[in-house]
Amino acid sequence: MSRGFKSQEEILTKLNIKELNPMQKEALATISDNEGTVLLSPTGTGKTLAFLMPIIARLEPLEEVQALIIAPTRELAIQIEQVIREMGTGYKTNVVYGGRSGSQDRRDIETRPAILVGTPGRVADHLRRKAFDTSFIKTLVLDEFDKSLEIGFEHEMIEILDSLPALDKKILTSATQEFEVPAFVGLTKPATINYLHEAISQLSLKLVESSSDRFNNLLDILQHIGNKPGIIFCNFKDTIKEVSEFLSSKGVSYGLFYGGLEQRDRERALIKFRNGTHQLLIATDLAARGIDIPEIKFIIHFELPPRIQEFTHRNGRTARMKSDGTAYILKSEGTYLPDYMPRLEREVLTNTKKLESSEWSTLFISGGKKDKISKGDIAGLFMKQAGLKPFEVGTIEVKLDCAFVSIHKTKIKPAIAKTNNTRLKKKKIRVSQVE
Repeated sequence: MSRGFKSQEEILTKLNIKELNPMQKEALATISDNEGTVLLSPTGTGKTLAFLMPIIARLEPLEEVQALIIAPTRELAIQIEQVIREMGTGYKTNVVYGGRSGSQDRRDIETRPAILVGTPGRVADHLRRKAFDTSFIKTLVLDEFDKSLEIGFEHEMIEILDSLPALDKKILTSATQEFEVPAFVGLTKPATINYLHEAISQLSLKLVESSSDRFNNLLDILQHIGNKPGIIFCNFKDTIKEVSEFLSSKGVSYGLFYGGLEQRDRERALIKFRNGTHQLLIATDLAARGIDIPEIKFIIHFELPPRIQEFTHRNGRTARMKSDGTAYILKSEGTYLPDYMPRLEREVLTNTKKLESSEWSTLFISGGKKDKISKGDIAGLFMKQAGLKPFEVGTIEVKLDCAFVSIHKTKIKPAIAKTNNTRLKKKKIRVSQVE
């Protein structure tokens, strides 16, 4: 294709995907043929690619913002932008979100990306400042739309919709059917793609009740499960602090993920969870959907959420798409379960296992995609220059301006000593351990 823009076949090849799944094929046809589409599909089924393919197909070779994608959280917005970059479409894309400097946003917007991704508050702020021309924006995606409503972005979404005079295509996505499309969206008879029924999974609910305090009860569950990746869900930041202090006192490593953390710390917690440096993530419902983590075999409800919707989304982190997984429900003696809970028999925990610390640690590298650095370059650096064997180099993630790699923890110090302040693809890099 001219000007370096890629065809669908080329994009799928770039992503190492042989073909779209049935939901993605239906979304491609439906979104292309309709002014309004509601896409309902469980977490982990490829919704992002499903709405991106028809969006990219209608872009023109203009240096103007033509498609706007709104996501409720920073993590989801960043994740969408990364998927677009990985597709190698030939079109510019950038992401704007709260928690980073407005000047960085403005520099990114000034490049006039064809696709702009952002959180509702930050996008609305840039629209008020007239930071970019909206007259070329024909496509709007409200990803995880119901989540944006839940966390109070209705006013910002109204403002965004009112600022798009050329809009002729709207796409709403969700992983739940528990919402109605508000009148302000302007979709009276949208086409609906519903694959929520495909979410038949092998989820097992297990009720764990104890007369001892719930912190020791939590440790009992973890020792019963053994060394497997999972998420401990709490309702409040204060509870997360209590759980983290308890697990630290028992020598159990973990990552933290909740709204009060700095964006940098949240991103690094997810990176360390994905690469195995931490096998446990202690989180609020912010981790229930809209973040990029691999499928896990268990979650623990240290505290049950007040509504069944959050309960469902938490459980959706395990037992995805017909695979099996377990949700443990922690209950102290004398307390009552919410009305939405099914009747469960008390689980008796057996086969206690010793919790081992991870064999991996994470390194930060001060160079990324904009420096033409690839995963292969990083693997070669540590194997050739630091003398590591292939099995001592773990998961590698390359971001736009930096990268992260998990290294066997016995090799961390020599790996840093032999690679820090060296050159990779002509760039002098810093290498340090992510604490």
